[in-house]
Amino acid sequence: MAKYFVTGIGTGIGKTLVSAVLTEKLKADYWKPIQSGDLENSDSLTVRDLISNENTSIHRESYRLTQPLSPHLSAKLDGIEIELNQIKMPETTNNLIIEGAGGLMVPLNEEQLLIDLIKDFNVEVILVSQNYLGSINHTLLSINLLQQYQIKIKGIIFNGVENQETQRYILQYSKIKYLGNIPQMEIINKESVKQAGEFLSL
Repeated sequence: MAKYFVTGIGTGIGKTLVSAVLTEKLKADYWKPIQSGDLENSDSLTVRDLISNENTSIHRESYRLTQPLSPHLSAKLDGIEIELNQIKMPETTNNLIIEGAGGLMVPLNEEQLLIDLIKDFNVEVILVSQNYLGSINHTLLSINLLQQYQIKIKGIIFNGVENQETQRYILQYSKIKYLGNIPQMEIINKESVKQAGEFLSL
C-alpha cells in the first residue's frame, strides 16, 4: 500500500484540499499528525466532509494544539512539547495520505522541524505548489531541501490557477515528476473534490 506525505511550499496554498482530493482518488486513509489551532474546524474534519468514498478512515491527530500558530509555539502555550518519538504512524492496510503543517522548515520544537518528522517516516513526499510571484523560488528551495535530506519525492501538484511558464520552468529545472494541476474551484464540495482527482496522475 502507498503512503504519501503531503507538504507544501508554504502555508495557505491548499495542502488540505489536495489531501482531500488524493484521499478520495486513492480511497486512502487520512492522517494529520499535528493540528495547530481551530480544533472545531480541523483539517481532519474538513477532509472527512469532502470525501464520499466509504473506504477511508480518518486517524486521530497525535497532537491537537489549541493556538493557530507555529506548532512549537502553540505547544509551548499549551504547556507541552512536541516529541517526534511520540508520533506513531497509524497501522492500516489501506493507502495513507499524511498531511503536514505549513512548510518544510516549520519548527515542531526547539531543535526539530517538520522535515525531520518526514525523514523519520521514510515515505514519499507529494509537494504542493501554487502559482504566485515568488513561487518558483519557494518551490525550488523546497525541492532542494527535500533532496538534501535524501527524502524521495513522488512528484509535484500545482493547485489553483495554471501558469504554464512557471510550471514549465519548475519541472524542467528540478526534473521532478508532474502529477497534475488541480484547477481553481468555485465551489468546494464532495463532487468537486471527486472530479478534481481526474486531473491527477499518480
